[in-house]
Amino acid sequence: MMAKIAKIEERHEDGRLKTEIWALPLDEDFLETLFRDLFENHWAELTFGPMIQGGAYELRCPGPPKSINVGDGYFTVHWGRGGHFHLCIGESRAEPEIVAHRRPGKCELVRGMDKHGDPVTWSLRVENGKGESTLSIYFPNPFLTDEDGLADTPDWSRLALWHHTLKTYAGHDPDGRDTLGKGFR
Repeated sequence: MMAKIAKIEERHEDGRLKTEIWALPLDEDFLETLFRDLFENHWAELTFGPMIQGGAYELRCPGPPKSINVGDGYFTVHWGRGGHFHLCIGESRAEPEIVAHRRPGKCELVRGMDKHGDPVTWSLRVENGKGESTLSIYFPNPFLTDEDGLADTPDWSRLALWHHTLKTYAGHDPDGRDTLGKGFR
């Protein structure tokens, strides 16, 4: 079992709860295990892409990966004609200052709150050594449908992957807060 990772709270200037964050380990073995689990075993549930200033990429896996490899510090998921991506998770042969820029500086599980401080989003975000987004993974949301529309009623079963990831990689059982939100309507 994973040792419990402390939860960090971010608040708005007026004191309202904005996000809860669990900062995950950044070592290559941990990150490979985490990303391999998500992309091998849960690919059909993931929405992912970088979240950058001026752009948010929310992509779905086109099918099960044809291969997942790690080499020279990069985690690679390949779908054949469906494309592929590389994510730096460790050391490489590049110059030290380039490696320091590319390697993860943050990998966090994030629970985002509505204006009342109740959960409405569940994600994992990765930033490089300069604080730039390299990957965001959005977990299935009970307030959204598989077609990315607003759900008429929340489907709390859609939190199963979030609960699995929080327990397996941050050491926390569900705390009952996830079902307090009212959604986006």
